[in-house]
Amino acid sequence: MQIAWLGKKSPFCGNVTYGREVTNSLLDRGHRVSFFHFSQAENEAEDHSEFAPNFKEVTIPFLFKSQIYTLPKLRSSKLLYRALRRLKPDVVHASLTLSPLDFRLPELCEDLNVPLVATFHPAFDNQVRNWASGTQYLMYQLYAPALAHYDRVIVFSYLQKDLLIKLGVGADRIAVIPNGVDVEKYSPSPVPKASTLLRKSWGCDRVFVYQGRIAPEKNVEALLKAWKAANMGNQSRLIMVGSGPLLAPLKAQYGEEIGVEWLGFVAEESKRIEILRSADVYILPSLVEGLSLSLLEAMSCGLACIATDAGADGEVLEKGAGIVMRTTQSVATQLQTLLPLFRDHPELAEFLGQKARARVLERYTLSGNITDVEALYQDVLKQGKMEAPAVSSLRASFGLSGRSSS
Repeated sequence: MQIAWLGKKSPFCGNVTYGREVTNSLLDRGHRVSFFHFSQAENEAEDHSEFAPNFKEVTIPFLFKSQIYTLPKLRSSKLLYRALRRLKPDVVHASLTLSPLDFRLPELCEDLNVPLVATFHPAFDNQVRNWASGTQYLMYQLYAPALAHYDRVIVFSYLQKDLLIKLGVGADRIAVIPNGVDVEKYSPSPVPKASTLLRKSWGCDRVFVYQGRIAPEKNVEALLKAWKAANMGNQSRLIMVGSGPLLAPLKAQYGEEIGVEWLGFVAEESKRIEILRSADVYILPSLVEGLSLSLLEAMSCGLACIATDAGADGEVLEKGAGIVMRTTQSVATQLQTLLPLFRDHPELAEFLGQKARARVLERYTLSGNITDVEALYQDVLKQGKMEAPAVSSLRASFGLSGRSSS
């Protein structure tokens, strides 16, 4: 099968990881992938088959790009249309990048007579209980009318599905396929944690870690306040991995004097895995989430996990796979109690780490994720395109004539 994948390669975020892992797995299973992404270096179809058989890369020009959203150039729609018409994919899969092109894709693919699948990533909360969840709810309201015209929309949890149904997206168009982790790559340390080189370099007995954006919606300051208030002592370390707009001010307030070590953005995946394998507890204090890949990676490495009940993260940790903070409004208070508990009772972290690993193996493997995605592709191909908006003026707007000619 030939898949045209529209996603992100930079800057680093969960969408980038998702696109890399899924497309690499599809290639491993013998599918052909054309990877469309926003870049200043324009090419219409660069063949990378000498490095990865059946892989092509197509770039789309942009005016602005961030971890959150992308503003394409005016000619981007026309270039995308022409590239898809030439490549003739069996399925277009858009890992939505929060750009105006997301809203144009249904009519574009309808004109090309190719099924269109989306993965909808925006974080959410099952209640509008803070400014972040309110903002994200507006994002869902904005996108729902367009998503109603995609042939299938992949979301990560039934909470997301219920929300989109309430906003008018047909239930038959929504598929719940959670994120998946490569459980061979993300696995517990083969040696005792205390014996790892990183753990020895940190020189402590207990290691807590956060990996993710250092941004307001991640609620990182609540974790740091709790750590400071708990007086964790010189035998505990809080390792902060990631970058973002709050990195500089928070780093200036919370540092080595209270056992906080800032590693910044770590690009190398092997290094991030090494950090997880050397730690005991992973903490995710977010106000809003989708389904955190970082959380799943930590669980797969056998860490005890503490997370807020935001997005699907509470669903992931339910029934004993970790500690769920049921409210996002008193995270610092809750963590101030929980952190010393895990510091003083290492057997608790070990037990919950085993439960976390078992949960990933049960529900969240990358292999299972890809099998479900393949089945979805086959389903949309079998059923053909569902009813979509009229596109009578589309070819004229692109200055093109005829249908899917090469």
